[in-house]
Amino acid sequence: MKKISILCIILLSNYVASACDICGCGVGSYYIGLLPDFKQRFIGLRYQHKTMRSHLGPGGTTSYLTTQETYQTAELWGGWNIGRRFRVLGFIPVNINSRENQGITTSKSGWGDVAAVGYYQLLDKQYTTGRGQLLVQSLWIGGGVKLPIGGYEPAERKENEDAPNNFQLGTASTDFTLNAAYDIRLIDIGINTNVSYKLNTANKYDYRYGNKFTANVLAYYKIRVADKVSLAPNAGILYETAAKDREAGTFTVDMSGGYSLLATAGIEATIGKISAGVNFQPVISQQLADQRVKAGSRAMVHLTYLF
Repeated sequence: MKKISILCIILLSNYVASACDICGCGVGSYYIGLLPDFKQRFIGLRYQHKTMRSHLGPGGTTSYLTTQETYQTAELWGGWNIGRRFRVLGFIPVNINSRENQGITTSKSGWGDVAAVGYYQLLDKQYTTGRGQLLVQSLWIGGGVKLPIGGYEPAERKENEDAPNNFQLGTASTDFTLNAAYDIRLIDIGINTNVSYKLNTANKYDYRYGNKFTANVLAYYKIRVADKVSLAPNAGILYETAAKDREAGTFTVDMSGGYSLLATAGIEATIGKISAGVNFQPVISQQLADQRVKAGSRAMVHLTYLF
């Protein structure tokens, strides 16, 4: 537990020093949550749906400028356990963005930025409690890289300087993540924690998305329904915070940065080598882009093959 506390302190202190996209919308957001219960490898499809409103006035008031934005991502994702200590996760997304203002809808779609994360298992312990119950702990730490595959339109930024620079398919920058995942389980009841700190670099257009810290905690309960059939209802919270973007090296972008706190509830099901899951994330609290942006609820579903 001491190792876990030290790791969290390091990540949080990095955020204070320089704390991508706000409210998890747009480019560069990779939510993991509960991984499928796989032994060696998995591959699957995930779909994520997120919304936000921009161009809000004082107190969240709306006007003819207010825009409703929707961000959808369909991604191929997979994982591979290499031996007992190493794990690699990969994400290949296709993004579908749309926004509506005064009855006029604008949309764009295409490949997003691909990402890979490598983990090392620092802790893997099993204990038997005084009551004869099995207690299992694991801690994975690692880092990742995001490559600029998705399209980025500098004209989009110039034409909408008073709006968040979210309406892009990619960031046009190579970015890096520091990651940790901790799980503790007593028989079939467990708590899963994921933390990530994303360090963004400036793209070739001299725009740099603010670094971002993400943490989510989920409590879950594994239910053995039948042989090779299990359910895992889960619930928890998700917290995201990002620094303001920077342009031309020194200029701070006002319509960026902030924090959001969301609840999350879902269920995972495994039938043999097939895993499926769904979760819903309503907003509890938020303060984004100097309160001129408001995020909506999010949802995610996945279908995954374990092998």
